[in-house]
Amino acid sequence: MTVFKHEMRLSWKSLLIWSLSIAALMVVCVLLFPEMRGEMEGVSEIFSSMGSFTAAFGMDKLNFGTFIGFYGIECGNILGLGGAFFAALTGIAMLSKEEAGHTAEFLLTHPVSRRRIAAGKLTALLTQVLLLDLLAFAGGILSGLCIGEALPWKELLLLHTAYLLLHLETAALCFGLSAVLRRSAIGLGMGLSLLFYCLNLLANITEKAGWLKYFTPFSYAESADILSELTLDLSLILLGLLASAAAVLAGFLIYDRKDIL
Repeated sequence: MTVFKHEMRLSWKSLLIWSLSIAALMVVCVLLFPEMRGEMEGVSEIFSSMGSFTAAFGMDKLNFGTFIGFYGIECGNILGLGGAFFAALTGIAMLSKEEAGHTAEFLLTHPVSRRRIAAGKLTALLTQVLLLDLLAFAGGILSGLCIGEALPWKELLLLHTAYLLLHLETAALCFGLSAVLRRSAIGLGMGLSLLFYCLNLLANITEKAGWLKYFTPFSYAESADILSELTLDLSLILLGLLASAAAVLAGFLIYDRKDIL
């Protein structure tokens, strides 16, 4: 619990900035929707004829003229990618920053096992991701109510559940990587999130690259598929949970046996 509180105290400013920034961008998008509603139908027709570009972002399955279609594309991209960046940056530094900041010796002299330290850090990481997603969800809901929209609760809950799972998986994978690293690797975290995003785009563009969806958590957070089918892809989510569990387990084992410098 001490490690958890320490991590939350150190990270609250970063969490607040990221959360408010993502939520604010989502609120702005939602508040702009009434002004753009009349033009969105024409935009949907234009996008529907743009071939691979349309398929990459799932705009061939959604109607920009509806609130949920607009929300799924615009707010979905903001929350999906922004939250993944935050989860990756926070997770990739969670275990490695002690060596990078030369505080590992001080931390490990306390009567606390390495496993308890890793568990406290992991709990803090997952808590931060959950808080970010909750604030983003609140921003989207409140702004939707402000413009007088009848909110489609099922669709919104499915979307935000998928994004939360996406962010948790990204955080878990980066947490596992952080056990291997000896210094901060912000570029690696950002690059991994961007790689996952691009793999999903490629999988959407052509069926020949469809197998790539098994290597990116963005595949089960695809707003076009969720809103058109009104369900989540449980097989992809299960694969993501298994990958997350394997990464976390590897992180614990490596950190427990690691020669801390």
